Amino acid sequence: MADLRAAIIGAGGHAEHHFRMIDDEPRMDLVAVADLDQDRLDRARAEHGVSSLYTDYRKMLDEVDLDVAYVVTFPGPLPEIVIDCLSAGLHTSVEKPPGVTSTDTRRMEQAERDSSAKAIVSLNRRYIPEVLAIRKQLQDRGGPVHVAATYNKPQMNERIRQTGHLISLDAIHHVDLLRWLAGDVVEVYAEGWSAPSHPTEMRHNALLRFANDCRGIMMSHYAVGYRIQRFEAHAEDFSAYVDLTKGVAYELYDDGQSVDTLDLDAVGGAGFDETRHFVDCILNDTEPWSPLADVVKTMELCEAIESNHKGPLP
Repeated sequence: MADLRAAIIGAGGHAEHHFRMIDDEPRMDLVAVADLDQDRLDRARAEHGVSSLYTDYRKMLDEVDLDVAYVVTFPGPLPEIVIDCLSAGLHTSVEKPPGVTSTDTRRMEQAERDSSAKAIVSLNRRYIPEVLAIRKQLQDRGGPVHVAATYNKPQMNERIRQTGHLISLDAIHHVDLLRWLAGDVVEVYAEGWSAPSHPTEMRHNALLRFANDCRGIMMSHYAVGYRIQRFEAHAEDFSAYVDLTKGVAYELYDDGQSVDTLDLDAVGGAGFDETRHFVDCILNDTEPWSPLADVVKTMELCEAIESNHKGPLP
């Protein structure tokens, strides 16, 4: 019998990643799924053997004995569902973005403080084994001196197009990745401008200064030629160039020489993921690496970039 009984709320495309991670985690059993779409519930039964299926997540919380909830919904309804789960004492995985605004994120953070349960935000770049190994290399060499990220797409989800907040709702993955690599940002010089195809600001560049005096660049552009997700990170005598567009590809350089491999065993192995980490945190009573209290800072940085902030952050 597994240690933890889990449910997924929201069984759309983004949930597939969570289904897989839960299936692969021997200490966790998926025992219930809630979604408004009956076809998705039928698919969860057929593909994952889940028999407790609900169109009302509140009824599921009342009727099913649970330890963990994965909330994988659109950002608008997400905060209230997360707050309900935390109030019920369930350890909760929060899909990114954690709400539409940093105010939403703070509300969920307060709910976690009021609860006996833990919350983790599903910013999965933090948990990619190759990213963890590169981060360790940077730390072992005294910390990064420069980081940069590119997050481009030829088009966007229509819901995001209508809502705006392209950095907070989509490119947050790589804004957060820069913070994960280099720490807190203390100064931002951001510029956003509109694509001819849409009046919403769809192109953003930002220069960043971190508390450790590292410098960074964040670039995110929509209505361009292709979906590209890349980053680079540099420390003294070390450079990493990483492409996350399709899987993980990287180039590493150490004091002018090419390096072929990363030590993934030192960071949990090639199969490490956020669910394994979250289970470890629950069973060992430790804090997740992407808690709501920290991700509030990521959301605030996203908002600073979107607002074309120029200067020190509050």
